[in-house]
Amino acid sequence: MTTGVVDFDPVFFVQRYSELAYIGTPLLAMYFAEAEMYCDNTPSSPIVNADVGKQRYIVLHMATAHIAALNAQKSDGSEASPLVGRIQSATQGSVSVSTQMDVPAGTAQWWAQTRYGAAFWAATTQFRRFRYRANTGRTMDAYAPFVSDIE
Repeated sequence: MTTGVVDFDPVFFVQRYSELAYIGTPLLAMYFAEAEMYCDNTPSSPIVNADVGKQRYIVLHMATAHIAALNAQKSDGSEASPLVGRIQSATQGSVSVSTQMDVPAGTAQWWAQTRYGAAFWAATTQFRRFRYRANTGRTMDAYAPFVSDIE
């Protein structure tokens, strides 16, 4: 375990997302690695607390559940739905459905495709806001670096 980095926890994942427990740990670990592309899992992440049960730990597992729900086979062995995006039109006789997905991955609409993604988006809102930090250590004296040379 690296300090300041969340490691995938299959026990927590299966307890929290029991409906996805049928997915094997190796595949879930790959989904977790993919989730790290959407949520910074480094010591310099804006989501500071990476301890077990804390913010980054939880949101990374939420993102993993979202990716698993989008991609994994169903528990009965059938493929995940090939439909992506919102339903644009539907017909009942001879069944036809068309969808529209014109948003990039990582946007609110992409996350809203599953309840896990919607929870992730809501939980990480505070980390997508602009943060201004004033520079308090600025020196306005143009000759300050050369004072020792003049003496």
